[in-house]
Amino acid sequence: MKFKLIHTDKQSRARAGEITTDHGVIQTPIFMPVGTAGTVKAVHQRELKEDIKAQIILGNTYHLYLRPGLDTLEKAGGLHKFNGWDMPILTDSGGYQVYSLSEVRKIKEEGVTFRSHIDGSKHLFTPENVMDIQRTIGADIIMAFDECTPYPCDYTYARKSMEMTHRWLKRCCDRFDSTSPKYGYNQTLFPIVQGSTYKDLRIQSAETIASFNREGNAIGGLSVGEPAEEMYEMTDLVCDILPADKPRYLMGVGTPVNLLENIALGVDMFDCVMPTRNARNGMLFTSNGIINIQNEKWKNDFSALEEDSDLFADKQYTKAYLRHLVQSKEILGAQIASIHNLHFYLWLMKEARNHIIAGDFYEWKSTMVKKLAQRL
Repeated sequence: MKFKLIHTDKQSRARAGEITTDHGVIQTPIFMPVGTAGTVKAVHQRELKEDIKAQIILGNTYHLYLRPGLDTLEKAGGLHKFNGWDMPILTDSGGYQVYSLSEVRKIKEEGVTFRSHIDGSKHLFTPENVMDIQRTIGADIIMAFDECTPYPCDYTYARKSMEMTHRWLKRCCDRFDSTSPKYGYNQTLFPIVQGSTYKDLRIQSAETIASFNREGNAIGGLSVGEPAEEMYEMTDLVCDILPADKPRYLMGVGTPVNLLENIALGVDMFDCVMPTRNARNGMLFTSNGIINIQNEKWKNDFSALEEDSDLFADKQYTKAYLRHLVQSKEILGAQIASIHNLHFYLWLMKEARNHIIAGDFYEWKSTMVKKLAQRL
């Protein structure tokens, strides 16, 4: 994987760059739609590529390991062949899912023992086998195995967890560097910065992660319930330390406002289930603010979902029609809303990139965040 820095904003740390993988080029800043079980919910691959203009999607190690399972994925020739997506894929390590399974997992130095949410069967994730699993899944970018601490988090626990994450990273790197990709293309390992919301821990973790000198770096353990200002403070600290000549990936973030504010702090890559999960409940993100399509005010509103922008060439779906579909629990409602939100997120990234290159990102961002936070 290669990263080329094209332009940096003069009034902030915002950057426009280019990541080159064996499955294609990714223009940054970029948002990555989440395809937890090998699919972005309610969205066809053709729509991801042609309508939404996604450049990279995510798969989830925990879910794919349990179902369809590694045997099926390996026989298919990896996730790209299995799901028909021929562009870049990133897999998370399963660390966040293990974090969310607090009732059915045990964390030790060796790794994490957990029970499947599907059938209750017992499994062990270690830094070594998580590298092997992700090699088999076949993502272009794979993540180190880490522990994501909850918020709020006791300082002592956060420190011990971070130190274990660093020890696990060494084991991840050793295993990754001693094995080879399975399907004829290169794979890249990203370490993950932890440290909860403690400045000294975040600084220590960022310095440790940077010392491993991998091709890219990630920031984890944020967007887990902390106030947005704390997220921004931690991101700012970390981006000041992580090398500028490598992509920075902020995991699990977030709202359109979160994206723009973190781009200004120097982040290049994002992922979040928000655009699709919220879409299925009738929340739409637009260039003028947030719409709850189930509200009565949209019942007889026959304007397009994104009426004040050239965002979408296809304007056949009105607010009134989508409201009817969502209230009727029609599957098409979830599909239209999901495509809309993902398209909007990718449009927002493209606009941010254009303004970074044009040299007026900071002014544009300051205007946009006010509009994007509005409830319409």
